[in-house]
Amino acid sequence: MMRLHDDLDSGNCYKVRMLLTRLGIPFERIDYDIDRGETRTPQFLAKNLNGRVPVLELEDGRYLAESNAILTYLAEGTSYLPVDRFERALVMQWLFFEQYSHEPNIATLRHWITHKLLDDERRPMVEGKRRWGRAALAVMERHLEGRAYFVGERTSIADLALYGYTHVAEEGGFDLAPYPAVRRWLDRIASEPRHIPITQG
Repeated sequence: MMRLHDDLDSGNCYKVRMLLTRLGIPFERIDYDIDRGETRTPQFLAKNLNGRVPVLELEDGRYLAESNAILTYLAEGTSYLPVDRFERALVMQWLFFEQYSHEPNIATLRHWITHKLLDDERRPMVEGKRRWGRAALAVMERHLEGRAYFVGERTSIADLALYGYTHVAEEGGFDLAPYPAVRRWLDRIASEPRHIPITQG
């Protein structure tokens, strides 16, 4: 059985749990408290030198880190990763967007606020994070106008990757009211079979 080295609060970990659950793949969760530095121990760093979750431990003992790399690995051969070459590239485009433009702003602010990390060093960065987070949401809004999904006519790992932190963006102080297409898309993803909330292990 696969093992997921996990943190229930992490949207990056949640993406992987969502896909594993939707695909009906059994897995064992191993939980880490990142606030206590549990991913910075020698034992964990032997699994991922970057000291971050999620890490997927395969049945043969190999380890795979980085949430979107794990999604791509798990989605291979399923409806969550298109066969068409161009559509696959579009999925990759949105995965890169999520990690470069979306997650560093929306997820980071949520983490700082929910983990009470807004200190004198971080406070000056908040407005920039809000501005760039809103810019990412605006890109998503424009793309989703007239579309049900980010790529093609069904849910892909692009949707799951972006859902992970968008659906909890308000915890980071982002108001989703100005983004009706994004809110409709969030409801659509949440209504699909085998969907789980972020708090479900």
